[in-house]
Amino acid sequence: MQRRPLVPLLAVSVMAALAPGLAATEATASPSARSAPAPATAAGLRPYTQQKPVWERCGSDTPAALRCATLKVPLDYRAPGGKQIDIAISRLKTSAPGKRHGVLLSNPGGPGGPGLEMPLELDRQLPQRVKDQYDLIGFDPRGVGRSTPVQCGISGEENTLLRPLRTFDKNVVWAKTVADKCRSKEGDALRHITTRNTARDMDVLRAVLGERKISYYGVSYGTALGAVYTQLFPRRADRIVLDSAVDPKRMWRGMFRVWATEVEPAFARWTKWTAARDATYGLGGTPAAVSKSFWDVVARADRDPIVVDGTPLDGAGVRELVRRDFFTVRDGAERVVQLKEAAAGGSAKSLEPAEPAQEPDISATMAVVCGDASWPRDPETYRRDSIRDAARHPLYGDFAAGVMPCAFWDKPVEPATEVDNRVPALIVQNEWDSQTPLVTARALHRQLKGSRMVTVDEGEGHGVYSTNPCADLAADSYLATGRLPAADVTCRATPGERRAASSLPAPGPLG
Repeated sequence: MQRRPLVPLLAVSVMAALAPGLAATEATASPSARSAPAPATAAGLRPYTQQKPVWERCGSDTPAALRCATLKVPLDYRAPGGKQIDIAISRLKTSAPGKRHGVLLSNPGGPGGPGLEMPLELDRQLPQRVKDQYDLIGFDPRGVGRSTPVQCGISGEENTLLRPLRTFDKNVVWAKTVADKCRSKEGDALRHITTRNTARDMDVLRAVLGERKISYYGVSYGTALGAVYTQLFPRRADRIVLDSAVDPKRMWRGMFRVWATEVEPAFARWTKWTAARDATYGLGGTPAAVSKSFWDVVARADRDPIVVDGTPLDGAGVRELVRRDFFTVRDGAERVVQLKEAAAGGSAKSLEPAEPAQEPDISATMAVVCGDASWPRDPETYRRDSIRDAARHPLYGDFAAGVMPCAFWDKPVEPATEVDNRVPALIVQNEWDSQTPLVTARALHRQLKGSRMVTVDEGEGHGVYSTNPCADLAADSYLATGRLPAADVTCRATPGERRAASSLPAPGPLG
């Protein structure tokens, strides 16, 4: 996750109008929802919605004002009397209770990102007039962190999610191995770690806190979670801010494949920007010359791997490393200069600040990505798609279309959630976002028919809030007043402008 440096209504049952201790029956307007197994009734969820959280200090390394508690929720909402799991929640109470409007839930992204410390991040970023109105609420989504974590026992090289076509046969073996390990370690519980169930957990949390509605800030994957919540519980959604948006119709294979299509115009823009600064970067005075400089580095790495942070990279490794950088033109230029120098005999280092090595674990990520929607089951489908996409989108097509453990995953327990409602929401989006491109935010805007969208023209990077004063003003005003802009808004940014790094780690493939 980059800068967060934060984050007519559908019909529902009459139970939705009852006391806040009863969770709303889910709206069932979409075809996907109608074909889903029946959700639990409000009466069936009463043992969960009437819990009394015991608030304690979250940890010795966090401020005393941030309090944590643990809730119980059903693993399977179709059988609320069955197995239970834990959901860890956090709260930073408003310092101005007389101005309190309600609660502001948050999610930092992923899938697979822990969120207990999000209230601290929001406390640093939100203006006082907004913070006064909310208790800031964080939580680890089911399967993550302190919330009955999914632990498949995968490690090291197995945690590399997207892989090039040249190793396709090995990729198939890896995908099946990961799926088998997860099935062996987690069993049927794995199929219930989904966005839809996390949204249901959010509504139990709402009820436990005694709130009729929740406001919400979600970034990256958090926008998908927020959108699904508005679909299932439209009358429970208050002020919803979705930062750097996922397209629910592309969840999830389509969200990876869109990286291949959208990096091509980003690369073309990068070559123009860099060519205009040939005196600085020396990569060529025309876009064609700059492009050749990059592809020469790729060819050189295929002949003799280039060492980056002590790791040798072939041409595919170079393409994987640089894809994100092309959306942020200055980073792209600096990266390719480093790689060019390394190819000439040097050694390239990461552009990122030095941090302790942290090995990712894609267990929870895979549970959501594979459990939210069906994936093709035949590995040859992925081979054909990879070959075709590599030809169409040479920078990243083979990576984005490649085989994943979802090909060998158990069938999802529910169909994909179809988002189509008129719940008010504010979407904020950079034009040049590597993880959730502009095209996916525009798609969500169409699906959330009551939404307004703030687009940062020439905005770069993943995560908008606190990086652009114009976009911040729109988000802050909405959270403070509940009034959306009268129309969509366009803000401005300067290409190549430095952005401060986020204080939160990137929690998953979407950030």
